[in-house]
Amino acid sequence: MSDAIFTLNAEVRTDLGKGASRRLRHEDKVPAIIYGGHKDALSVTLEHSKLLKAQSFEAFYSHILTITVGKEKIQAIVKDMQRHPYKPKIMHVDFQRVEAGHELTTIVPVHFLNEDKPIKKGGVVVHALNEIEISVLPKDLPEFIEVDLADVEVGTTLHLTDIKAPKGVKFVQLTKGEGHDLPVVSVNKPAGKAVDTEEETETAE
Repeated sequence: MSDAIFTLNAEVRTDLGKGASRRLRHEDKVPAIIYGGHKDALSVTLEHSKLLKAQSFEAFYSHILTITVGKEKIQAIVKDMQRHPYKPKIMHVDFQRVEAGHELTTIVPVHFLNEDKPIKKGGVVVHALNEIEISVLPKDLPEFIEVDLADVEVGTTLHLTDIKAPKGVKFVQLTKGEGHDLPVVSVNKPAGKAVDTEEETETAE
């Protein structure tokens, strides 16, 4: 994937308010804000067409972006994106600054590998989570979390504690204590199918 996807050009926005944002959208621009770190929040505008193309890639949301504002290059991640309810239009974006050496909290997608293996055994794969909130230093930020289903047996549920986190990554839910070990994926038995041959025999008897 081209690094150009993760590089955005922005202009400082001084005309604030709903009316100003409406005018910007008519000009095919997107109002946005960059906040966090040890600097004041910065209101900016971005080109809608470039942003719309970039956000179509999954990695855009879990990658450290470079936002060029004048001569300054700001490292940031997407924290929130507001969309039009039915048009393919981005209304507003919140970016959070990223500083080396300081942990950030963000959400990354889950990629499920070898889903065909448990399906061939008669299982039905059900995703409980498609993304996981993590805490990590910028240098260790992964684009996604892999969950391999190759050896998962039918009737099994994998929780967060069953998933191997990449180096330097902490699952935020697991830092909250007991009761937060969320299910990630289950391989269920098809509805109406007997559990195993032994149970079938007991039923017949």
